[in-house]
Amino acid sequence: MSVEELDASCIPIAKLITIIARGQTTYLNHELKDLDINSTQLHLLFEISNRNDLNQEMISSGCSIDKGAVARSVKKLEEKGLVSRKVDEDNRRQNKISLTQKGRKTLDESIGLLNKFEEELIDESIIEKELLQKALKEIAIRTMELNQNIKFK
Repeated sequence: MSVEELDASCIPIAKLITIIARGQTTYLNHELKDLDINSTQLHLLFEISNRNDLNQEMISSGCSIDKGAVARSVKKLEEKGLVSRKVDEDNRRQNKISLTQKGRKTLDESIGLLNKFEEELIDESIIEKELLQKALKEIAIRTMELNQNIKFK
């Protein structure tokens, strides 16, 4: 049976969220080609923009991505001029990572793509977007709390 044929109460919430997330990743990777980034790199740009001057470990933790993948993605973003790295004066073994002006512009354009995606998905006659955002934020926070002791290497 397809998802369309199942009663919604028979489908675990996490399964529905996974379907949405994978669909969004596919959509974004297609739409982001013109900006020369992928959905993982966009995820990192969001994290960096929300908390400037992060080190790679903080990005790894905030994005739930292993440190090696973060290092590779940050290197690509730096090569594209979207982020900058500078040595952390408090800990010279680490770098502080920040968005560049080009990175901010790319992020802003990407947000436009995300808004377009959401407009196609959300039917306000079913649920108000703001209510859905609040509920999903709470679920996201609880998920992060459940996983806070898991380390990504």
